[in-house]
Amino acid sequence: MSSQAHPFTLALAQANSLGEGLQWHAPSGRWWWTDIQGSCIHAWTPGAATTLQVCLPERVGCFVHARSGALILAMAKRVARLTLPDLQATGVIDAQPEELAPLEAQLPSTRANDGRCDRSGAFVFGTLDEAEPRRTIGGFYQYSRARGLRRLPLDGVAIANSICFSPDGRRLYYCDSPTRRLMVCDYDSASARVSEPRVFVRKDGEAAIPDGSTIDAQGCLWNAEWGNGAVARYATDGRLLARYSVPVRDVTCPALGGPGGDQIAVTTARVGLSSAELMAMPQSGSLFGMTVAAGLYLAETLFNDD
Repeated sequence: MSSQAHPFTLALAQANSLGEGLQWHAPSGRWWWTDIQGSCIHAWTPGAATTLQVCLPERVGCFVHARSGALILAMAKRVARLTLPDLQATGVIDAQPEELAPLEAQLPSTRANDGRCDRSGAFVFGTLDEAEPRRTIGGFYQYSRARGLRRLPLDGVAIANSICFSPDGRRLYYCDSPTRRLMVCDYDSASARVSEPRVFVRKDGEAAIPDGSTIDAQGCLWNAEWGNGAVARYATDGRLLARYSVPVRDVTCPALGGPGGDQIAVTTARVGLSSAELMAMPQSGSLFGMTVAAGLYLAETLFNDD
């Protein structure tokens, strides 16, 4: 296991309250992410001086790009579709997405959180409980054009996170963040069925709280560690291979990509930090990146809306 002092460097200065859902979208050549508390989506072309900021009427926990060029959004209480006129645009725009399905209307204290497409092009995401103390009333869902919204048969969670899929799509990784355990189960997209979950990684006794995750082409899992200022990489058997430091505390979601496919970037957060902590970590809420070995990039699957 290796660890490096701040190998992640500042890629784009931002003041996102809760940056999340980071992804590299090769067709537009941009990094895309959501600032959940800011109710907006950001897009940035590496090296560009300006970004696109899409302001929305409701918070977006996560989103995916579709084959058609649209965005499929897991908003606080609904799944929605958004078509932008220009994926290369910059500046600030207001948008009104089209609702596709309501989400947990019977649970007023929950909202959508982490998610991504499975390898078949269905959108899989989870929810969290915003009440204090948090209850394990959130769930995991799959949304597809053919079958609509289906709940996955997994136990209730307080904060659904770390959703990602093995390269062959047969294994689903996820976590309930407060448990500090990354889980894995067998997964079938067509039936929306899963096997009995098993523990993949235990972070018991660590400062790290597992947040967003992504999978590389070798099948290794990269996990953002909230509260620990790091991104950890795990082998397919759960062994810790490396931990890479980020110069702020609350790290939220990693993604592989970049123009050459040799970058990993990570979003971060400012929410909950005191004035003293913000003075000590003024780059909190920014986007950070580092170079990785060639061949690790595994493209995210586009949502199947054909």
